[in-house]
Amino acid sequence: MNYDRRGWAVHKDSTHPFDAPAAHVDNGAARPDPARYTSRAFAREEWEKVFAQAWLMAGPVSDVREPGDWMRFDIGVESFIIVRTADGGLAAHYNVCPHRGSRLVQDDVGSQDDFTCPFHSWRFGLDGRNLAVTDPETFRAEVLCHGTDLGSVRVEAAAGIVFLSMAENPPPLRDYLGPILPMLENYRIDEMHVVQHRRSDWAANWKGGVDAFYESYHLHAIHPQTMGMLDDRTHIDLYPGGMSRQFVPFGQPNSHFPEQEAINPGIAAMLQDAGLDPATFQGTARESRSAIAMAKRDRSARLGLGYERFSDAQLTDSVIFGIFPNAQIGCHPEAVFLHRFKPDADDPERFTYETTILYRHVDVPGYGAPLWMGLGDDVDLTGETRPDVVHTGLGEPPGMGEVLDQDSDLLPIVQAGARSRGFRGPLWGEQEARLRHFHVELDRWMGR
Repeated sequence: MNYDRRGWAVHKDSTHPFDAPAAHVDNGAARPDPARYTSRAFAREEWEKVFAQAWLMAGPVSDVREPGDWMRFDIGVESFIIVRTADGGLAAHYNVCPHRGSRLVQDDVGSQDDFTCPFHSWRFGLDGRNLAVTDPETFRAEVLCHGTDLGSVRVEAAAGIVFLSMAENPPPLRDYLGPILPMLENYRIDEMHVVQHRRSDWAANWKGGVDAFYESYHLHAIHPQTMGMLDDRTHIDLYPGGMSRQFVPFGQPNSHFPEQEAINPGIAAMLQDAGLDPATFQGTARESRSAIAMAKRDRSARLGLGYERFSDAQLTDSVIFGIFPNAQIGCHPEAVFLHRFKPDADDPERFTYETTILYRHVDVPGYGAPLWMGLGDDVDLTGETRPDVVHTGLGEPPGMGEVLDQDSDLLPIVQAGARSRGFRGPLWGEQEARLRHFHVELDRWMGR
């Protein structure tokens, strides 16, 4: 049995190398213990064996382009400063003064020549070296010889994204990402900049967030407004290390949608967005996806967008990459969406969902952000200003758009069910192959 058991032809007749399927992976049919979603002991072990050892997606390179540029990355109990050093390299330091433990920075991004502790004004260079101790003559030499520099961790950039690892000797990031790295590089994320950045606290385990975003099986039930234009007949690829890929077709009806041929309002909007007139379009809903791809190729040829490197599916679909352990990247020619599912420091039944939208601005008439991105007129698409992070607390409407708000409403309901004696663990189908692949890899890291 394979993931495309219903004969879904996302890449029908395609010979483009990007569309080549991965070899099938059989992850079995086990039913995992639901305690992984609720147990504090499991969460503590998970933190030490997974989060403290893996490469973690910290943020986009666009936030640290110039010497002195830095971004803060928080996860669990830890906070880090990732900074572009004077020599053009990257450094990542624990956001902790070695004197008394004070956080050095509170903002999300910034740019400066050094870091000064707000408590006693100890000063540190971009490379983490201590530059000044206030009143050093009042310290015994035996005290300061314990170390006055910032603690640092491994940091690398790949495909326009910064990753860090707390492990002493993590594998090279290129090896960790494996075959998905060249696929990500195809999107040239390093040429994009942040146009929206939001955080929201959700009443669920972080793996519940991963589970929800790793499948399209739920679209018809939770997001009925998408059914006319977002298909659940997807293509799934599984790769070593818990990595995965999924093509979610845009511009064609969901399999549960009652009308598969007529051009519905959702598809009409996508046709118009691609430069086609829905009123004169002669094709059916099933043919709209290929028409959108062709229209985008015509636009690229006129405006010099460089879409020759993309397959038709890349031009139309959301190509989603799962990055073990806790990230997902949704890729489009115009923009990418970075999703992170960050465990709470204390409560295994809470997590922070963080989404960052990066957009590649092209300053030519006739080019702009697609309507499906849902960006308001007040959003600066040029990259001149970096938007502030908007953070909504637990129980507040996240304001991330109708679809994500629906997910935030549902996940606490799923989490409540995970605590029930009547729930004995998930029963994953082939549409949820990415979930099983992720949990099998998680168990491997946990030594189970």
